[in-house]
Amino acid sequence: MLRAMDSAVAGLRAHQNKMDVIGHNLANVNTFGYKAQTYSFKEAVYQTATPSTGNSGKAGGSNAAQYGYGTLMGTIGMDMTASTPTYTSGLNAAINGEGFFLTYPLPDYTGADGSTTKPTGADIKQVDWGYTRVGQFSLDSEGYLVDGNGNYVYGFTKAVTDAHVKDDPYLLENLSTLRILDANGDPVKADSVEVNKLGVLTAMVDGKPQEIGTLAIATFQNPNGLTKMGGTYYRATPTDNTGVAEVDPPGGDVAELMPGYIEASNVDLAKEFAEMITTHRGFQANSKMITVSDEMLSELVSMKR
Repeated sequence: MLRAMDSAVAGLRAHQNKMDVIGHNLANVNTFGYKAQTYSFKEAVYQTATPSTGNSGKAGGSNAAQYGYGTLMGTIGMDMTASTPTYTSGLNAAINGEGFFLTYPLPDYTGADGSTTKPTGADIKQVDWGYTRVGQFSLDSEGYLVDGNGNYVYGFTKAVTDAHVKDDPYLLENLSTLRILDANGDPVKADSVEVNKLGVLTAMVDGKPQEIGTLAIATFQNPNGLTKMGGTYYRATPTDNTGVAEVDPPGGDVAELMPGYIEASNVDLAKEFAEMITTHRGFQANSKMITVSDEMLSELVSMKR
């Protein structure tokens, strides 16, 4: 009886945790770039009443007899499949396949000489990069390309792109902020800015096109190993199970962009509602087991009267 109650309590906790995941998915059904989470159960510990024994020659063998103690949380994974792109126009872009845009939230970097500059890829630690699927871009007051949260978006400047050798891979250290500048290196107001499917940013300045640079796309051997940071961002620490980040411009072996689009949430409402029903029924069944166990204990106590 006590084992049954312990198992039921463990089941209640596990089903409540799964319901929390389902609720979070449903809350983000309209969140751009959101990746649905999946929850799985695993069996809890066992108590062995009699062990498994082989044939001793005098008697046949016997299988083990074990009591289980319910269920526990197995994994909370992510469904990293690409979702439906939503057309929004403007300076936006969706990744038509795998990969992430690279952003950095801190505005300035103080060098050894005390000067304050915008950090380059060589200045940023791996843990500080913010990876996102949401390509909702704009220009700030200083002409820098930023995302919807005001974080700087990183890519390869035109100088790096022009110096690129075919057999020489793009490196994380070569990333930098993307900014509209004139020939003297001063910020200049652009009439318009657009991005093409290969990630090339082009600004119209005084009626003339001016290439700013190329957006970078980061890919991982195991993107499911990324850690969610909230606000559509993911993080990869040196100890995470992601593998090394490879950074390239869109196109070729890397997914191209869909200019004017933003990736929608990949939450499947029908699946989530079905999971909600079965999870609710599992919770009810475990709560019923606690009720029945309580009634049996009550009968046992009443036997003394």
